[in-house]
Amino acid sequence: MKIKILLAEDDPDFGMILKQYLELENFEVAWFQNPEHIIPLLSSDFTFQIGILDIMMPNIDGFSLAKMVLQEKKDFPLLFLTAKNQKIDRLTGLKIGADDYITKPCDPEELVLRIKNILKRTLSATTETYIKVGDYALDTTKLLLSHPLGNTRLTIREQELILYLLKHNHMTITRDNILDNLWDTNDYFTGRSLDVFISRLRKYFSHDPEIKIQSLRGIGFEVDFPNS
Repeated sequence: MKIKILLAEDDPDFGMILKQYLELENFEVAWFQNPEHIIPLLSSDFTFQIGILDIMMPNIDGFSLAKMVLQEKKDFPLLFLTAKNQKIDRLTGLKIGADDYITKPCDPEELVLRIKNILKRTLSATTETYIKVGDYALDTTKLLLSHPLGNTRLTIREQELILYLLKHNHMTITRDNILDNLWDTNDYFTGRSLDVFISRLRKYFSHDPEIKIQSLRGIGFEVDFPNS
């Protein structure tokens, strides 16, 4: 069965190129030039496995559309397309809950690689489905981090980062190792996006003072999760 991609891109030329290339790569693509046409799908038979959203679109921008999608489909993986090489766009997308981003005009092969990496993380089964993390419990099948004071729905990338940190518990992890293993690339923007994710995880785990994710300047991070 083909992977179904939701593509929101108002540029007719670029959208057609992406659609044709992705279909050559054996994906099934539903392309929408008007993002308003996607909204009715959220409450009906939404059968997509991943969404690719352009940020700059008329009527509804990509960020607003992403919020609507994630409100209804909390664990739905999203990749942003941006024509602007600006830090604020990338960081805003990551804070909303996007799994990745790529700047237009993009290399179609790189886009396909990023899509496949996201899908590999999304569709692969985790050996452990319920993990105790200090005062928290992580349900990897539901992407749910539970605590007596409240639950947090995670994105694919957030859960992946938590699992990677747990795998390296009581160790010093370099930034390069995290970026090379989880982001598959290592540049200024991915480094900044890692900082966003780390800050988010610190907030999620703030109810357990025994959980520490300490930054080591110029090196990376030292993690300390209480032993189960």
